[in-house]
Amino acid sequence: MSAKLIEASDFDKRKRTSLWFTICLLVLSIIILAIGLGATTRTENISVGGYYPGIILGFGSFLGIIGIHLVENRKQMLVAAIVFISFGVVSAFCCAIVDGVFAARHIEPRPLYSGRCQFFSSGSGLAYDTYQTEVMCYSLSNGCQLRVKTHTCYCCDLYNCENSEEMTSYYEFVGVNSCQDVVHLYRLLWTSTVLNVIGLFLGIVTAAILGGFKDMTPLSQTNFNSSPPPQILYNPAQQILTYTGFCSPTAALPSYATYPLPLQPTGSYPATSSADISLSDDNQHPSHSSSTNGLISSPGSHYAANNLLPGEKPPPYVP
Repeated sequence: MSAKLIEASDFDKRKRTSLWFTICLLVLSIIILAIGLGATTRTENISVGGYYPGIILGFGSFLGIIGIHLVENRKQMLVAAIVFISFGVVSAFCCAIVDGVFAARHIEPRPLYSGRCQFFSSGSGLAYDTYQTEVMCYSLSNGCQLRVKTHTCYCCDLYNCENSEEMTSYYEFVGVNSCQDVVHLYRLLWTSTVLNVIGLFLGIVTAAILGGFKDMTPLSQTNFNSSPPPQILYNPAQQILTYTGFCSPTAALPSYATYPLPLQPTGSYPATSSADISLSDDNQHPSHSSSTNGLISSPGSHYAANNLLPGEKPPPYVP
């Protein structure tokens, strides 16, 4: 999925919203963890699993807070946070059902509130002493012996002397300091159930908000991260080298073949002019003439340059 470009102000607003929901979920997960641990350590024979969602949701919220403040790997971190929050939502749903059903069916608070439950202590001060004793419990028909451990709160009203296997409610709570701890356990169970339900809905909303925020990118950041267009730099030295290498400076221009001078009649010596001197120089050094003057003289120009006597015809052209 491609990134969604939005304005910087809208991006900051979405960022603050995501951060607030993630922080609220983190605080709620810490409370769920604390209450769940308090409930599961209250008694020895009752285990509560309401603190597991607090661990998973707390870790997912922590990853979400880090991912919101990241720039480079924000999407990957938020995806990991959404995965952990999703697992936390599932565990919160399961633990809310388990703790709620246990508190509703297996704990009867009325004998505890009315004070009809007794607390047995060996007097040694050790909460986990293995000392046991037998106490007498009376029902409507007859009485029976009940074996209890030390530091145990037991309720004879909840114990069925005829058939103890058919009882659904807990009639004893081992490892407590008083029967008031059982009342606290009952309240903590319902509190953990309610908090897990709240964490269920808050986790769903937070995961949805983080899922929408992970694909958003502000326009200012896009303009800042975009690479500038390539620039063509002009290198004068490279251009000069290319130009000078196009025509080799040492290459000599081709020289024309020398043409014989016409024979003059005996006894008549035409005056030597500067054109004849230049012609002889050109014939002897054609390369020097071409390099200095840059032009090559044609044969016709040599003949036109000779001074002829009056009444004489020019010699025929010899190819």
